[in-house]
Amino acid sequence: MHVQVVLFDGFDPLDVIAPYEVLYAGGSASDGAVTVELVSAEGPREVIGGTGGLALRATGALDLERADVILVPGASGRVGEPGEVPEGEVGTGERERDGFVPVLLGRTLTTGLPALLKEAMDDPDITVASVCGGSLVLAMAGLLEGRHATTHHLGFDLLDATGAHAVRARVVDDGDLITGAGVTSGLDLGLYLLEREVGPRIAHAVEELFAHERRGTVWRAQGPTPTTL
Repeated sequence: MHVQVVLFDGFDPLDVIAPYEVLYAGGSASDGAVTVELVSAEGPREVIGGTGGLALRATGALDLERADVILVPGASGRVGEPGEVPEGEVGTGERERDGFVPVLLGRTLTTGLPALLKEAMDDPDITVASVCGGSLVLAMAGLLEGRHATTHHLGFDLLDATGAHAVRARVVDDGDLITGAGVTSGLDLGLYLLEREVGPRIAHAVEELFAHERRGTVWRAQGPTPTTL
Protein backbone atom coordinates (compact mmCIF):
# COMPACT_ATOMS: atom_id res chain seq x y z
CA MET A 1 0.00 0.00 0.00
CA HIS A 2 1.58 3.27 -1.12
CA VAL A 3 0.15 6.39 0.53
CA GLN A 4 0.68 9.89 -0.79
CA VAL A 5 -0.02 12.66 1.73
CA VAL A 6 -0.84 15.88 -0.09
CA LEU A 7 0.71 19.19 0.98
CA PHE A 8 -0.76 22.54 -0.04
CA ASP A 9 -0.06 26.07 1.12
CA GLY A 10 -1.52 26.59 4.60
CA PHE A 11 -1.86 22.88 5.45
CA ASP A 12 -2.31 21.92 9.10
CA PRO A 13 0.98 20.27 10.18
CA LEU A 14 -0.63 17.87 12.66
CA ASP A 15 -3.09 16.64 10.00
CA VAL A 16 -0.02 15.59 8.02
CA ILE A 17 2.49 14.41 10.61
CA ALA A 18 0.13 12.28 12.74
CA PRO A 19 -0.98 9.89 9.96
CA TYR A 20 2.46 10.07 8.26
CA GLU A 21 4.26 8.77 11.34
CA VAL A 22 1.65 6.07 11.97
CA LEU A 23 1.82 4.85 8.38
CA TYR A 24 5.62 5.02 8.30
CA ALA A 25 5.76 2.89 11.46
CA GLY A 26 3.27 0.52 9.83
CA GLY A 27 5.68 0.12 6.95
CA SER A 28 8.48 -0.81 9.33
CA ALA A 29 6.24 -3.26 11.18
CA SER A 30 5.09 -4.91 7.95
CA ASP A 31 8.50 -5.28 6.27
CA GLY A 32 7.70 -2.60 3.73
CA ALA A 33 4.11 -3.52 2.91
CA VAL A 34 3.22 0.13 3.56
CA THR A 35 5.09 3.11 2.11
CA VAL A 36 4.27 6.79 2.52
CA GLU A 37 5.53 10.04 1.03
CA LEU A 38 4.72 13.74 1.06
CA VAL A 39 3.65 15.15 -2.30
CA SER A 40 2.04 18.23 -3.80
CA ALA A 41 -0.03 18.86 -6.91
CA GLU A 42 2.84 20.97 -8.28
CA GLY A 43 5.64 18.49 -7.64
CA PRO A 44 8.70 18.65 -5.34
CA ARG A 45 8.80 21.91 -3.37
CA GLU A 46 8.90 23.44 0.08
CA VAL A 47 5.33 23.90 1.26
CA ILE A 48 4.60 26.37 4.05
CA GLY A 49 2.00 25.27 6.56
CA GLY A 50 -0.50 27.44 8.34
CA THR A 51 0.87 27.06 11.87
CA GLY A 52 3.74 29.44 12.55
CA GLY A 53 5.07 29.13 9.01
CA LEU A 54 6.25 25.55 9.61
CA ALA A 55 7.36 24.12 6.26
CA LEU A 56 7.57 20.55 5.01
CA ARG A 57 9.09 19.35 1.77
CA ALA A 58 7.02 17.55 -0.83
CA THR A 59 9.43 15.05 -2.34
CA GLY A 60 7.33 14.25 -5.37
CA ALA A 61 4.20 15.02 -7.35
CA LEU A 62 0.76 13.61 -6.66
CA ASP A 63 0.80 10.58 -8.95
CA LEU A 64 -2.37 8.56 -9.52
CA GLU A 65 -0.37 5.80 -11.20
CA ARG A 66 1.62 5.17 -8.01
CA ALA A 67 -0.82 5.91 -5.21
CA ASP A 68 -3.08 3.35 -3.57
CA VAL A 69 -4.23 5.89 -0.99
CA ILE A 70 -4.26 9.69 -1.28
CA LEU A 71 -4.57 11.53 2.03
CA VAL A 72 -5.72 15.16 2.12
CA PRO A 73 -5.10 17.25 5.29
CA GLY A 74 -6.96 20.33 6.43
CA ALA A 75 -5.62 23.84 6.93
CA SER A 76 -4.67 26.02 9.88
CA GLY A 77 -3.75 29.64 10.51
CA ARG A 78 -4.99 32.97 9.24
CA VAL A 79 -5.81 34.52 5.89
CA GLY A 80 -2.70 36.14 4.40
CA GLU A 81 0.85 34.91 4.22
CA PRO A 82 1.54 31.88 6.46
CA GLY A 83 2.10 33.13 9.99
CA GLU A 84 0.73 36.59 9.19
CA VAL A 85 -2.06 38.07 11.29
CA PRO A 86 -4.15 40.53 9.26
CA GLU A 87 -4.07 44.15 10.41
CA GLY A 88 -6.55 44.77 13.19
CA GLU A 89 -7.09 41.07 13.89
CA VAL A 90 -6.07 39.55 17.20
CA GLY A 91 -6.60 36.28 18.98
CA THR A 92 -6.63 32.63 18.05
CA GLY A 93 -8.64 29.56 18.87
CA GLU A 94 -12.16 28.61 17.79
CA ARG A 95 -12.87 31.92 16.00
CA GLU A 96 -9.70 31.52 13.95
CA ARG A 97 -10.65 28.04 12.80
CA ASP A 98 -14.27 28.99 12.22
CA GLY A 99 -13.61 32.19 10.28
CA PHE A 100 -10.37 31.72 8.39
CA VAL A 101 -9.82 28.04 7.72
CA PRO A 102 -12.61 27.71 5.10
CA VAL A 103 -10.97 30.56 3.17
CA LEU A 104 -7.59 28.85 3.31
CA LEU A 105 -9.13 25.57 2.21
CA GLY A 106 -10.98 27.33 -0.58
CA ARG A 107 -7.70 28.53 -2.05
CA THR A 108 -6.91 24.95 -3.05
CA LEU A 109 -9.72 25.23 -5.60
CA THR A 110 -7.56 27.60 -7.66
CA THR A 111 -4.75 25.02 -7.94
CA GLY A 112 -4.42 21.80 -9.88
CA LEU A 113 -5.35 19.74 -6.81
CA PRO A 114 -9.16 19.47 -7.33
CA ALA A 115 -8.80 17.99 -10.82
CA LEU A 116 -6.35 15.39 -9.55
CA LEU A 117 -8.60 14.54 -6.63
CA LYS A 118 -11.55 14.10 -8.98
CA GLU A 119 -9.52 11.63 -11.04
CA ALA A 120 -8.62 9.79 -7.84
CA MET A 121 -12.25 9.69 -6.68
CA ASP A 122 -13.26 8.28 -10.07
CA ASP A 123 -10.63 5.53 -9.89
CA PRO A 124 -11.96 2.43 -8.09
CA ASP A 125 -8.42 1.31 -7.31
CA ILE A 126 -7.60 4.42 -5.27
CA THR A 127 -8.81 5.16 -1.76
CA VAL A 128 -9.07 8.85 -0.88
CA ALA A 129 -8.67 9.71 2.80
CA SER A 130 -8.79 13.01 4.65
CA VAL A 131 -8.17 14.47 8.08
CA CYS A 132 -10.13 17.34 9.60
CA GLY A 133 -10.75 20.03 6.94
CA GLY A 134 -9.38 17.81 4.21
CA SER A 135 -12.89 16.50 3.63
CA LEU A 136 -14.01 20.11 3.11
CA VAL A 137 -11.45 20.45 0.30
CA LEU A 138 -13.13 17.47 -1.36
CA ALA A 139 -16.61 18.80 -0.58
CA MET A 140 -15.96 22.31 -1.92
CA ALA A 141 -14.58 20.73 -5.10
CA GLY A 142 -17.97 19.04 -5.55
CA LEU A 143 -16.64 15.54 -4.92
CA LEU A 144 -18.62 14.43 -1.86
CA GLU A 145 -22.24 14.81 -2.96
CA GLY A 146 -24.18 11.85 -1.60
CA ARG A 147 -21.16 10.48 0.28
CA HIS A 148 -20.85 9.91 4.03
CA ALA A 149 -18.00 11.84 5.62
CA THR A 150 -16.83 13.56 8.77
CA THR A 151 -14.71 16.63 9.49
CA HIS A 152 -13.88 19.03 12.33
CA HIS A 153 -17.11 19.74 14.19
CA LEU A 154 -17.07 23.39 13.09
CA GLY A 155 -17.26 22.27 9.47
CA PHE A 156 -20.38 20.11 9.58
CA ASP A 157 -22.68 22.80 8.18
CA LEU A 158 -20.37 23.34 5.21
CA LEU A 159 -20.15 19.60 4.63
CA ASP A 160 -23.94 19.30 4.60
CA ALA A 161 -24.28 22.36 2.34
CA THR A 162 -22.24 20.65 -0.37
CA GLY A 163 -24.57 17.64 -0.48
CA ALA A 164 -22.49 15.29 1.66
CA HIS A 165 -23.97 13.31 4.55
CA ALA A 166 -22.09 14.56 7.62
CA VAL A 167 -21.54 11.88 10.28
CA ARG A 168 -20.50 12.79 13.80
CA ALA A 169 -17.91 10.06 14.19
CA ARG A 170 -14.17 9.99 14.75
CA VAL A 171 -13.55 8.04 11.53
CA VAL A 172 -16.01 7.33 8.73
CA ASP A 173 -15.43 4.49 6.25
CA ASP A 174 -17.45 5.03 3.06
CA GLY A 175 -15.68 2.43 0.95
CA ASP A 176 -13.06 4.16 -1.17
CA LEU A 177 -13.48 7.31 0.95
CA ILE A 178 -12.22 7.38 4.55
CA THR A 179 -12.46 10.60 6.54
CA GLY A 180 -11.29 11.67 9.98
CA ALA A 181 -12.72 14.33 12.29
CA GLY A 182 -10.60 16.88 14.19
CA VAL A 183 -6.82 17.10 13.88
CA THR A 184 -5.83 14.37 16.35
CA SER A 185 -8.08 11.93 14.51
CA GLY A 186 -5.21 11.61 12.03
CA LEU A 187 -3.69 9.11 14.46
CA ASP A 188 -6.90 7.07 14.50
CA LEU A 189 -7.33 7.28 10.73
CA GLY A 190 -3.77 6.12 10.13
CA LEU A 191 -4.22 3.16 12.47
CA TYR A 192 -7.52 2.26 10.82
CA LEU A 193 -5.91 2.33 7.38
CA LEU A 194 -3.27 -0.09 8.67
CA GLU A 195 -5.91 -2.37 10.15
CA ARG A 196 -8.04 -2.31 7.01
CA GLU A 197 -5.24 -2.75 4.49
CA VAL A 198 -2.55 -4.84 6.22
CA GLY A 199 -4.31 -6.29 9.25
CA PRO A 200 -5.06 -5.68 12.94
CA ARG A 201 -1.80 -7.17 14.22
CA ILE A 202 0.24 -4.52 12.42
CA ALA A 203 -2.16 -1.78 13.54
CA HIS A 204 -2.00 -3.02 17.14
CA ALA A 205 1.81 -3.06 17.13
CA VAL A 206 1.88 0.57 15.94
CA GLU A 207 -0.81 1.52 18.44
CA GLU A 208 1.36 0.13 21.22
CA LEU A 209 4.45 1.90 19.86
CA PHE A 210 2.66 5.25 19.91
CA ALA A 211 0.97 4.58 23.27
CA HIS A 212 -2.26 5.70 21.67
CA GLU A 213 -5.63 3.99 21.99
CA ARG A 214 -8.05 4.73 19.17
CA ARG A 215 -11.27 6.46 20.17
CA GLY A 216 -14.79 5.65 19.11
CA THR A 217 -16.26 3.26 16.57
CA VAL A 218 -15.38 3.55 12.89
CA TRP A 219 -18.72 4.43 11.27
CA ARG A 220 -19.87 2.43 8.25
CA ALA A 221 -23.22 2.35 6.48
CA GLN A 222 -23.86 -1.20 7.65
CA GLY A 223 -26.36 -2.89 9.94
CA PRO A 224 -29.81 -1.77 11.06
CA THR A 225 -30.60 1.91 11.49
CA PRO A 226 -30.64 2.68 15.23
CA THR A 227 -33.73 4.07 16.89
CA THR A 228 -33.49 7.41 18.68
CA LEU A 229 -31.74 7.03 22.02
